[in-house]
Amino acid sequence: MSLAGKTILMSGGSRGIGLAIALRAARDGANIAMLAKTDTPHPKLEGTVHTAAEQIRAAGGQALPIVGDVRDDDDITEAVLKTQGEFGGIDVVINNASVIDLSRSLDLNAKKYDLMQDVNVRGTFMLSRAAIPVLKDAENPHILSLSPPLNPSPKWLGAHTGYTLAKFGMTMVTLGLAAEFARDGIAANALWPRTTIATAAVQNLLGGDKVMAASRTADIYADAAYSVLTKPAREYTGQTLIVEDVLEADGVTDFSGYAAIPGTPDSALFPDIFLD
Repeated sequence: MSLAGKTILMSGGSRGIGLAIALRAARDGANIAMLAKTDTPHPKLEGTVHTAAEQIRAAGGQALPIVGDVRDDDDITEAVLKTQGEFGGIDVVINNASVIDLSRSLDLNAKKYDLMQDVNVRGTFMLSRAAIPVLKDAENPHILSLSPPLNPSPKWLGAHTGYTLAKFGMTMVTLGLAAEFARDGIAANALWPRTTIATAAVQNLLGGDKVMAASRTADIYADAAYSVLTKPAREYTGQTLIVEDVLEADGVTDFSGYAAIPGTPDSALFPDIFLD
């Protein structure tokens, strides 16, 4: 199965993992609509929704950049309608937009807590829900959320409670939709990496250059996402998937090419959060 001619609606995607997933799909000739806030360059973050669209087109796909906020219901509705109008339908929804703050509970700003809930949990629910009536008409409809398996160990529940709630909330929305719309043939899965991924979030929030050097590139996430999205939706749903496990199931045994610093052994890579 291929993503040629398939239409993806993604939250975020101006940079990092979301853009890598979009570019992998674009190589098949997919259509990618991105609902993202980054209309103008950020002083500390590379890329806008417009530069992402240019890269998607250069990779062989069609792009529809939509400037908007996944917290705004009108923007979500407009994104679904624009995507359907431009490409004739929606085959895939990717819940990529996410806010991270690893502050301890007493240090977490109340507005930041609300922001994480609004973007991560509510945004995942509302964007997916808005697209479901259109997804029902797709041949192989998928919802994919970039969120972790539910791991209720004290280690992770207590590490950064506000962020943990928000990311687990994304996963619970996804699993709930998988169960609710199984009869309609809509797959919904969560996908999370075993190691950290070299992104701006890792650079700025998880340990800077040291952790970046011990991470894998976003290409590994993109290849695993591609694998998930090309699986039969009625058979491959309701799972909290690990990036490396997905690729191993496809026969990939050597991940050395994904190291952010070539030659870094797997044993030296930094494990991602939420995984024991």
